[in-house]
Amino acid sequence: MTEGAPKLVPMARTVSSFRCTECGWTTVKWAGRCAECQSWGTVVETVPVAPRAVAPAAVAEARAARPITALGDDADATHWPSGIAEFDRVLGGGLVPGAAILLSGEPGVGKSTLLLAVAARAAAAGSRVLYVSAEESVGQVRMRAARTGSLSDRLYLAAETDLATVLGHIDEVRPSLLIVDSVQTVSSSLTDGLAGGPAQVREVAATLIRVAKERGLPVLLVGHVTKDGSIAGPRLLEHLVDVVCTFEGDRQTALRFVRALKNRFGPTDEVGCFEMTGDGIAEVPDPSGLFLSRSRVPVSGTCVTIAVEGRRAFPVEVQALIVRTTAPQPRRVVNGVDSSRVAMLLAVLERRCRLALASSEVYVSTVGGVRLTEPAADLAIALAVASAARDAALPPSLAAVGEISLAGEIRPVASSRQRAAEARRLGYSTVLDAEASSVQEAVRLAFAQGAQDRVIAPAF
Repeated sequence: MTEGAPKLVPMARTVSSFRCTECGWTTVKWAGRCAECQSWGTVVETVPVAPRAVAPAAVAEARAARPITALGDDADATHWPSGIAEFDRVLGGGLVPGAAILLSGEPGVGKSTLLLAVAARAAAAGSRVLYVSAEESVGQVRMRAARTGSLSDRLYLAAETDLATVLGHIDEVRPSLLIVDSVQTVSSSLTDGLAGGPAQVREVAATLIRVAKERGLPVLLVGHVTKDGSIAGPRLLEHLVDVVCTFEGDRQTALRFVRALKNRFGPTDEVGCFEMTGDGIAEVPDPSGLFLSRSRVPVSGTCVTIAVEGRRAFPVEVQALIVRTTAPQPRRVVNGVDSSRVAMLLAVLERRCRLALASSEVYVSTVGGVRLTEPAADLAIALAVASAARDAALPPSLAAVGEISLAGEIRPVASSRQRAAEARRLGYSTVLDAEASSVQEAVRLAFAQGAQDRVIAPAF
């Protein structure tokens, strides 16, 4: 190098990374297949942007921070009813202006039918509703609306998958309620990736939520679920929205439940009960008779328990059937209850109550397709099995509530007073004390003379 020539200063090397456009997995080397979601051809190079300092901005007087005591209790959280009381129960009183609500559920469970009914009720009440269907054509949605009686002049329907076009419909219609079915099928041309990918779902949801907050427009988003039951897309979606609801139910039965997993405007322990009919979806404000058999003659192998879903208590009938067999491994078939829990109860009954069940096939099921997952149903299952083993019917006015331990002890359960009140309302008399402290004693009391007017339950 000659003297006086300018020196060469090495430039800082920018280290790039590679990122999967489907799931967001990152790596320092390119790969043809994503190691996280196993997708081919989705790993692309991303160059990091140098960080820049953000200068503080002037705060407008209307948006200045104020003491929390100077704000009203219901400053921006005024609920207005959607027209479906069971749905409003889950939401905490109704829809909130500017709220983003995500409703997820398995395919075919009835999400679109429920939201179409919500749209029709809101339109009948005078609100202008925009229903954006990104999965079905306008004709398909119109046929369902005609079948379920959801036609209204104030209900606007559009079949769009482009986010910009959806925003154009919002500007043109100026609705009071927006429904997008579903968020995984809408895409933006400003974001890379296919519709339903993490980047697209994040962009679509963020844009719709921003529009909802700016205009005070409640937005109902339908979300897909994966095969394990979780909401498809990035976890950020559940953080962005204000309310996350799940629509559950077995497609073999007509009963459906709506639960709130997250709710910024109300409780998360409420449950809405619905029934799918040929004319659409119907509310079930009192599900007390859905899970009981219609036989008026007492039958062996049946027992009623008081289950609690959210803040709602209702009776559920448990049925058991015992069949003698010579097979080396008798069958244990359950429906609506936990199989491992039933196996434990059978062992407790055989060891503590001397019931010979090892050489018998045992079938345990609930009525109406409801699923009992709480341990409060242990005593009802045990009494139903004991009734089937003895081939003796329990009194029709008896209900059983309690958790059974491996030692045969009956333990207290949550919401005991609520269960007792519901039992009294339905005609079951109650004895809530330490009279049934063990499963042996509960079986004795259930079949004793005069047990017709008792509810076997642990002490508070």
